[in-house]
Amino acid sequence: MNKNFIVQEEIRLDKFLSIYLESTRNQIEHLIKKECVKVDGKTVTKTGLKLKLNQVIDVFLPEVEKKEAQLIDFEVDIVYEDEEILVIDKPANLIVHDAPSVNEPTLVDWLKKKNISLSTISGEERHGIVHRLDKGTSGLMVIAKTNDAHVFLSQQLQDKTMGRYYLALIDLPLKENTIVEKPIARNPSNRLKMGIVENGKYAKSAFSKIVLNHNETIELISAKLFTGRTHQIRVHLNSMNRHILGDNLYGFKGDLNKIKRVYLHAYCLYLVHPKTKKQMDFLVNIPNDMQEFLQENFKMEEIGEKINKNYILNSFNFVN
Repeated sequence: MNKNFIVQEEIRLDKFLSIYLESTRNQIEHLIKKECVKVDGKTVTKTGLKLKLNQVIDVFLPEVEKKEAQLIDFEVDIVYEDEEILVIDKPANLIVHDAPSVNEPTLVDWLKKKNISLSTISGEERHGIVHRLDKGTSGLMVIAKTNDAHVFLSQQLQDKTMGRYYLALIDLPLKENTIVEKPIARNPSNRLKMGIVENGKYAKSAFSKIVLNHNETIELISAKLFTGRTHQIRVHLNSMNRHILGDNLYGFKGDLNKIKRVYLHAYCLYLVHPKTKKQMDFLVNIPNDMQEFLQENFKMEEIGEKINKNYILNSFNFVN
């Protein structure tokens, strides 16, 4: 498979490709060393090459290996399981389901390896998947184990009786708790990004202020979605000139050697059980990488007071 890009900003080659191929630096380094990357028609082997505006990048992606031949050497924490649903805590940098450009094991591959019963409504590549998280995002997901559960959960996504509260670290504090209602569609100048587009799909997000860091330059916030557009939190924050730490696709300019993924975490999940019809709520711990960043940059006693379900839910009292 071949992919082609035009350089729109001066940037290192490895960083450019990690953004536009949504791959790790190690994967990009491997591609470059195997002479799979050309700049203006010439094969390059230098990962740190500084690109210039309007240069043409050609990338050859080797054929994807069959998933059966790949080693699934990771585990996923199961938060809750019964005959109808499975609630998991997705680790960061794990892709949810297969796609033509995916050449690594996915969450669906892990589910199949565990012989977990899965709904079949969404097709072979997406067995059990009702909703998803971006590769770099960690946190709670519910998996449908039966087709009836899948239909019921999908309906809840539509009527908003199921949803998630997210935690994110951003590079500039919010001025106040806020609601963003701006339409989202594919960015016309960069097909890997979404953007605020006049004729895009309606999108609504709410953001609440939680805690500032020591010097009040970084903020831990919570986000609640009222629609489910691709990259919605990231796009709506970007529209306010705020970026999640690690989100270089949407404009974060910090040190990517220390922050190796988007610091966005699906912290709380609520739903109605498909069979019992009872309200259920789930909460998972902040993952280690975000936790370490908080310990280094925030007052942990203040974090402890505010990172609980009641505080997070009450922080959205400003939403009508």
